[in-house]
Amino acid sequence: MPKHRPTIADIAARAGVSKVAVSYALNDRPGVSPATRSAIKAIAQEIGWRPNSAARALTRAKADAVGLALCRPARLLGVEPFFMELISGIESELSPRGCALLLQVVTDPAQELEVYRRWWGEGRVDGVFLTDLRGADPRIEGVAGLGLPAVAIGHPSASGPLPAVWSDDAAAVRDTFAYLAALGHRSVARVAGMPELNHTALRDRAQREVCAELGLGEPVVVHTGYSGDDGAHATRRLVSAPGRPTAIVYDNDIMAVAGLSVAQEMGLDVPDDLSLVAWDDSQLSRVVRPPLTALSRDIPAYGSLAARTLLSLVTDGGAAGCEDRTARLVPRGSTGAPRQPTPAQEMAPRQPTP
Repeated sequence: MPKHRPTIADIAARAGVSKVAVSYALNDRPGVSPATRSAIKAIAQEIGWRPNSAARALTRAKADAVGLALCRPARLLGVEPFFMELISGIESELSPRGCALLLQVVTDPAQELEVYRRWWGEGRVDGVFLTDLRGADPRIEGVAGLGLPAVAIGHPSASGPLPAVWSDDAAAVRDTFAYLAALGHRSVARVAGMPELNHTALRDRAQREVCAELGLGEPVVVHTGYSGDDGAHATRRLVSAPGRPTAIVYDNDIMAVAGLSVAQEMGLDVPDDLSLVAWDDSQLSRVVRPPLTALSRDIPAYGSLAARTLLSLVTDGGAAGCEDRTARLVPRGSTGAPRQPTPAQEMAPRQPTP
């Protein structure tokens, strides 16, 4: 794989033909056989060549833009504070440098990689961000193979050779569960994100470990797609079950706000009957009543750090990964000591992980 923007010369070398033959094939001109034409086009697709990439490589033109493709439903982006704050932090670094952010919503990681391949081949970006890292993430090898400068926003355990910008989610989970245990909670559930995401897996592992350390029994986790509807549905399942938890931790604030609404709808007092903790401390966490205890971090600063790392990678050809500050627990009115359980609650069996 070439470690630069793919050119006609790269295709010719791979195909074992002249650059003229490649030009004829890609422009559907006569002069090459159908088999050769097909092979050349397959190689061009594989290495991410696009029509104007050769001209850009020759002139060494910069795009003065970086890209971010988000594999999330477009309808969620307008209501999920995390990505809006992340993007605002990225823009705070790009704008003063005259660098644009190219943003596209995609449906799956394969489409995301194809978008990056197209942007790079067409010379539309100088580098990209990868978010929502997965185990054995094909995007890592894909962008590395293209020679496309990329920064992974996520833990280095899943970033491969790419520089990573991350915070310690495991430490935040341990702090949260230790705090709830200190308040007297012995039945704590978590409404989590998608299980295939690396940061969800890291949080799951930390929850198992801290539950074992604190004697909280088998961890109770409900995996969701991060939407408010998901948070509401998971909360109803948890609080309607025998031996319901006395505290719930949510992996984002949208689900936590939905969970608060469900608790109030079902006549539960927050925090006496049910304590709630939100991950990420947006305005949403502070305007509801009671205000939500939250894991607070400066997400715009997180985006700014990721942008500086990518700009350094593009400009200097290399950049070191950076660990951002761990999210800090901010207690508010949604957490407190649990009510004394009734005999029925004490005898009820713990619910297994859904």
